[in-house]
Amino acid sequence: MSQNDVDDYLQKGIFGAKELRPAERKKYLGTIRERIVVVLTNGQVMEDGVYPGIQPLMEQHPNTQMLLNGKLDYRYLACYIHLAQKMSIPFSIVTNEEADTNIGLVLTYSHAINKEDIYLTKEVEVKENKPKRESLLKRLFGSS
Repeated sequence: MSQNDVDDYLQKGIFGAKELRPAERKKYLGTIRERIVVVLTNGQVMEDGVYPGIQPLMEQHPNTQMLLNGKLDYRYLACYIHLAQKMSIPFSIVTNEEADTNIGLVLTYSHAINKEDIYLTKEVEVKENKPKRESLLKRLFGSS
């Protein structure tokens, strides 16, 4: 064993293993961006019921794990925990007092998938602004 190996071994013993991308792990509840299927913000998790679109993603990705922000009240996490249990997807409640994140839920793999868009949003229905139709008489004779 070389001196560098001994030093690395001692450093690991004293401080723990070196962590890959610690800032990213703090933001995404302990995982890294390249492994994520979808994330929800704290605000999205705190909305009533399961956020639209999560269940279909869980069905499409059954070999994932769900990470939940332990700083959120359990009443907001309960519906996601029940859904994960129903779908046999393991989950963890992650509480890191040293990290401040706006991420409330992460659906993640244990390996990289490099999905481009990981943020889920509600699809907003755009109402068409149809012009009011004038009556046939008004169109023929003009309005006065």
